[in-house]
Amino acid sequence: MTVKEYNQCVDSFADGLFRFALKTLGNREKANDVVQDSFERLWIKHESVESSKAKSYLFTTAYHACIDQIRNSKRAVTMDEVNLASYSTIEQYNDLQEILHKAIQLLPEIQRSVILLRDYEGYSYQEIEEITGLSEAQVKVYIFRARLALKEYIGQIEVVL
Repeated sequence: MTVKEYNQCVDSFADGLFRFALKTLGNREKANDVVQDSFERLWIKHESVESSKAKSYLFTTAYHACIDQIRNSKRAVTMDEVNLASYSTIEQYNDLQEILHKAIQLLPEIQRSVILLRDYEGYSYQEIEEITGLSEAQVKVYIFRARLALKEYIGQIEVVL
């Protein structure tokens, strides 16, 4: 990868990488650190990474950095440990994005990561498999379970509106 290709990667992928890290970690400073670390690692290996594989390399690096951050801070909360009734949206409320963001933060770390990669960043199952190191079947199961948990948390659309 040349310097010009590296700079194109920064322009093309920095925003998406930041969104992924922010949604995964829920902390702007930590997300910035993950993005910066990912690009630093890409630069260190820029001679051995093909420019066509740079996006996958960056998201794989960011994914692993996010998992490390979560494990180090022990912030992961499983849906089983959360009293969903206390988070229900009984009153009329219009900010669906805030409700969805809160629901995503309650997911276990692996489910949160795969749902963000699939539904927010638009990766295919094969690409998520490559990034996370999970099998395609595992990716599909985690996405299915995450969507069920999100549906249960949000409830019926009439309650939210």
